[in-house]
Amino acid sequence: MKTNHWITLCAAIALSTSASIASAAGDAAKGEKVFKKCKACHTVEEGGKNKIGPNLHNIVGAAAGQKEGYKYSKAMANSGITWDAETLDAFLKKPKAFMKKTKMSFPGLKKEKDRQNVIAYLETLK
Repeated sequence: MKTNHWITLCAAIALSTSASIASAAGDAAKGEKVFKKCKACHTVEEGGKNKIGPNLHNIVGAAAGQKEGYKYSKAMANSGITWDAETLDAFLKKPKAFMKKTKMSFPGLKKEKDRQNVIAYLETLK
């Protein structure tokens, strides 16, 4: 009987944790709309050209400052960062605060939901 109680408790914790993670995730369709602010400097198509900023296709999970064909700041190229939801959120919030001497001149996305949505959109670009 005690074993069943623990199994039920563990299952309830797992479900509540996954539900809170899912509710924190962004909406890729909304993120694509927010990303329009980024299109002046970035492309997202596979094999797309670099503009003022690098092409962002397949950026989630990639090492920062390493895409071929784009001249990154030394700070970005030497950062050792891998772009995941956490690092992208911090960078998109206020790029210059996250990484001193970045070439990114965009002031950032103040709204957490906008950042979550853009990250969800970028995650679809594989």
